Amino acid sequence: MQKDTIFTIGDIHGCSNELNELLKQWNPEKEQLILLGDLVDRGPQPYDVVRKVIQLQKDHGAIVLLGNHERMLLDWLDQPEFKKDYYYGQGGYETINSFFGSDITNHKEADEIAQLMKVQFKTELEFLETRPLYYEWEDFVFVHAGVNLNLEDWKNTSEKEFYWIRDEFHFGNNETNKTFIFGHTPTSILHKTEKKFDIWTSPCNTKICIDGGAVYGGYLHGMKVNKEGIVSTHSV
Repeated sequence: MQKDTIFTIGDIHGCSNELNELLKQWNPEKEQLILLGDLVDRGPQPYDVVRKVIQLQKDHGAIVLLGNHERMLLDWLDQPEFKKDYYYGQGGYETINSFFGSDITNHKEADEIAQLMKVQFKTELEFLETRPLYYEWEDFVFVHAGVNLNLEDWKNTSEKEFYWIRDEFHFGNNETNKTFIFGHTPTSILHKTEKKFDIWTSPCNTKICIDGGAVYGGYLHGMKVNKEGIVSTHSV
């Protein structure tokens, strides 16, 4: 059945309890679920979140986008010793220990951990590796970080920009006739007000950020939209 409403959720970062609570607002029969990426890192239960999301895709066709933190995890696995300090400091420490259910990072070298991870969590890692960069529906584009608005066609945005771009997108002129719903940048930064984690909308009303900084004590935001526009917002 064609679903005429989207329910999209911002950056989860291992906040499994908040995700489960927010999903109570979702009607799987009538609403297409889209997760904007950054399932992992920083928060307490990245592994639980990844397993839950894999099940949501399997059971309900959930669309799960690639976030920069998924990319960082995958890049670390390719060069574990070289990228250890950076990735561990960006919340990777919490992700790795969550996957193994112990503080393995304090007992084994990065190379050994990466090899174990590739063997023991092949399904989860293949899932993360195959995430799309954006999802276009009606006049909306769902994306982790944003797009390059200077291009003639925003779809030619580079892979890295889809999950890393910030200011050029936030403050660029949007002439695409699309409304972008994105995460990646905690809304307190866009509001320029510490601890103000409400949903942010650009002055032109065509860019909506729903990264409520859940892992920083803010909110996990969900938003329902149909082809007319925003139907409702939900925050945990």
